[in-house]
Amino acid sequence: MKIIVTGGVGFIGANFVYYELREHPEDAIVCYDALTYAGNLATLDAAKENPKFAFVRGDIADRAAVYALFEREQPDIVVNFAAESHVDRSIENPEIFLQTNIIGTSVLLDACRKYGIKRYHQVSTDEVYGDLPLDRPDLLFTEETPLHTSSPYSSSKAAADLFVLAYHRTYGLPVTISRCSNNYGPYHFPEKLIPLIISRALANEELPVYGKGENVRDWLHVKDHCSAIDLIVRKGKVGEVYNVGGHNERTNLEVVKTILKVLDKPESLIRFVSDRPGHDMRYAIDPTKIENELGWKPEYNFDTGIVQTIEWYLNNREWWEHIVSGEYTKYFEEMYANRLDS
Repeated sequence: MKIIVTGGVGFIGANFVYYELREHPEDAIVCYDALTYAGNLATLDAAKENPKFAFVRGDIADRAAVYALFEREQPDIVVNFAAESHVDRSIENPEIFLQTNIIGTSVLLDACRKYGIKRYHQVSTDEVYGDLPLDRPDLLFTEETPLHTSSPYSSSKAAADLFVLAYHRTYGLPVTISRCSNNYGPYHFPEKLIPLIISRALANEELPVYGKGENVRDWLHVKDHCSAIDLIVRKGKVGEVYNVGGHNERTNLEVVKTILKVLDKPESLIRFVSDRPGHDMRYAIDPTKIENELGWKPEYNFDTGIVQTIEWYLNNREWWEHIVSGEYTKYFEEMYANRLDS
C-alpha cells in the first residue's frame, strides 16, 4: 500500500512517517511538504535511508503539482498534516492560513476525486470546538460538540473539516477526520509552549507565559496521536470524526513549572505577558468513541512523557539550536518583547 503524507516534515507529520515505517514496513510512504519556516528536512534524515520512503517538495495549494504527484504515485491513502498551525501567527497574518488550510485541503480532495483513493484522512484539532469554562471540569469536547472557533487558525481548520465532510456526502469520497488535543514530544518546533520553555530555560532566558498561566490544555504525546491516526485510517468508519485526547489536563503554568523542576531551573525565570487576543481558556477531549470503537488507548501519561520529551531535547540540541539562533529569534522578539509586564 502507498501512503502520501502531506506536511510530513512537520512535528506530527514526521512522527507519523516514522511510526508508519516502523509499524508497517511493507507500506511505501511518500512525504509531500512545502518546507516552510517550520519544516526542517533534517528531521527525516533517518527516514531517507529507508527504501520505502520518498520525499517530494511541494505546496498542497499548488493544483498542478498535486495532480502531478497523484498521477505519478497513484496513492491508496492520503493523510493530510499540511497546515499553518500556530495561533499567534494566524492572528498576525490570517491570509496564509486560508490559502494552506482551506484551499490546500480542497485541492487534495479534488485530486482524490480525480485519481481515486481508498481513504483520505484529515488531521484536525480540538480548537474547532472553541473552549470550555475553567469552573466546569465535567465538560468535555465530544464529536457532537458544535464547532465554535475563536481564532483565524481554528476557523480555517473548521472550514477544512466541513469541506472534507461535504466531499464525502456530495461525492462519496471515503474520508475520516481526527481532532486531537495539544501534542508534545520529539521534533516540536520551538514556537510552541513546551519546546519554547525547554529551549529558553536551558539558556536561562525569560519564559513568557500568557496572562496568569491559568489556561488549561489536554496534553497528548505525539506517538499516541500517531497510533490513533493509524487506527482510524486502517479501521475507522468512513465519514466519521474521531476525537483523540490524552487524559492529561494541565494549566500552562503547571506545565512550565514541571519543566523547570525537571531541568532544575528557578521559577524566577517566569515572566507573565499580556494575554493573546481571544485566548481559549480550556480544552478537554472525550476520546470515548475511538477507545470503544477502535480499542485505542494512550500509552503515555504526562508526568513520564514530559521527562522523556525533555531528555530528547537535551540529547538532540543540534536539531533545534540552529532554529532558535536564526530567523526565529526575530519572530520571538516581535511576538513577546512588547508584552512583558513591568
